[in-house]
Amino acid sequence: MNIILDTHTLIWFFEGDANLSAKALQAIENTENKKYVSIASLWEMAIKISLGKLYLQKPLDIFLSDLIKSDIEVLQISIAHVLQVSQLEFFHKDPFDRIIVAQAITEQFWIVTKDPNFPLYHPFNVLW
Repeated sequence: MNIILDTHTLIWFFEGDANLSAKALQAIENTENKKYVSIASLWEMAIKISLGKLYLQKPLDIFLSDLIKSDIEVLQISIAHVLQVSQLEFFHKDPFDRIIVAQAITEQFWIVTKDPNFPLYHPFNVLW
């Protein structure tokens, strides 16, 4: 199964946060699953850190270094993803969430998220 991690899922996974569901943890740790995170999630983290709205256990550069060493691949934003955003209904106004949803739909990935708005998009598979 191909999965893409929402921003909070990525952070909770790397920080060992108890908010991460057992099902989500199992999917991320399953070596048979191909795992991705959107470059938009990393951008979102950088912005929130600079605004003082996000605090990580490690500095961002160390967090990103750990990510690069992991089996989670960073998914770049493509033209197809941008076009998919234009087709989405406005369940989210957050541009980061919208591009992650568009990437998941375009690439036919399951998304690992606790966000209650993500299941509103179709066709879409959410895992939590």
